[in-house]
Amino acid sequence: MRVKRYLVDSMPDALQKIRSELGNDAIIVSTKDVKQGGFLGMFGKKKIEVVAAIDTAAANKAPVQPAPRPVPTIPLDLIKPFMGGSTLGGSTSTDETRPQDTNIFQIKPEVKVQTQAERSRVPETKSTLNEDAILAEMKSMREMIQKLSTASMGSSDSQSLPDMLLKYEARFIDQEVSQEIIKQLIDRCLEELSVDGDFSEEAVRKSLRTQLMSYFPSEQYRSISENTRIVHFVGPTGVGKTTTIAKLAAEQVLKYRHRVGFITSDTYRIAAVEQLNTYANILNIPTEVVFSPKDLSRAFDQLREVDIIFMDTAGRNYRNEMYVSELHTLLQSEGQSETYLVLSMTTKYRDMKAITANFQKFNLDKVILTKFDETDSYGCILNLVHDFGLTFSYIANGQNVPDDIELFKAERIIDLIMGDSFNE
Repeated sequence: MRVKRYLVDSMPDALQKIRSELGNDAIIVSTKDVKQGGFLGMFGKKKIEVVAAIDTAAANKAPVQPAPRPVPTIPLDLIKPFMGGSTLGGSTSTDETRPQDTNIFQIKPEVKVQTQAERSRVPETKSTLNEDAILAEMKSMREMIQKLSTASMGSSDSQSLPDMLLKYEARFIDQEVSQEIIKQLIDRCLEELSVDGDFSEEAVRKSLRTQLMSYFPSEQYRSISENTRIVHFVGPTGVGKTTTIAKLAAEQVLKYRHRVGFITSDTYRIAAVEQLNTYANILNIPTEVVFSPKDLSRAFDQLREVDIIFMDTAGRNYRNEMYVSELHTLLQSEGQSETYLVLSMTTKYRDMKAITANFQKFNLDKVILTKFDETDSYGCILNLVHDFGLTFSYIANGQNVPDDIELFKAERIIDLIMGDSFNE
């Protein structure tokens, strides 16, 4: 049995050295984190100590010789503790050659030592069978380690990437782009640029921008369609639906000279109706309040003379199935309609994903992103496009009505994700 210790920076480094020096049949006996250098136990560099072993008899394919005494069967649970760590100390790459019966695996001391007479009665095949069992267990452990090493090497592929790809990979991680998307972007860019071997900043940036643009659908039809009669606004609490409605209503009145009407079902929030009425009075827009789905027909009839109706819904807990069911009945239409999901850019993507999945049952047409000015992380937009195939319509970047809203532009989002100042 040949045992060797390695002091390395990462497991992939250890695996490479072990395979190179001990061969593919080597197994890892233990690993542990250690610190090297430093002062008074501080400021040391973190290293990984890996102890590996190779069965020299098996490696040389020599026939198994009968042992002078029967080797006890070693259950796998006695070996497992040595996979998690070791108290062995030492320096880097120390070679030691030990006899075959070295106590690498600790055997319980109460194992009875047989007398010469007893040993003479033990069939020779028993020792061979026990050794075969140990070798089988070692083979199983080796296969498991190989699987782990493959996964480890896959997760550390980025270490061999060109510097410019590493730079953008770090940028995407900082922007909270999902790992799946990052891998797709990097792999495609690597495949494309490997043909000419040009990994300059210009080439990498061009390739990544082209890929990012492919995630977004056409710019066409992102604003409110001309034939739309009713626009529903849905979303969780606190995302700014009412303020967003006021901004879009002002655009319809002042820019397109359309007659606009308001319907609100947000009777749960204190002063919600008053807030919408304030905007309605400024813009001279009629407003109807509905308390249940049966009030919708009356509201539509009262607003039959307007060109477009904006309907505000209550921003309640989207996890409440009763609310979701009630909202579904409120989204009735007399004429062509669109349903907009309003999301805040300050929401964690995990929650944003759950919200979107819950509201998708309403056949969402477009998405409005609010509080755009309150964040510097934009990867969630790319994640939403990838996970749900949504079409983005507007972004709201402030509280001022009607100014702080603009059409969604994919080019600007890509610039923000990649970082304009990032390349200066």
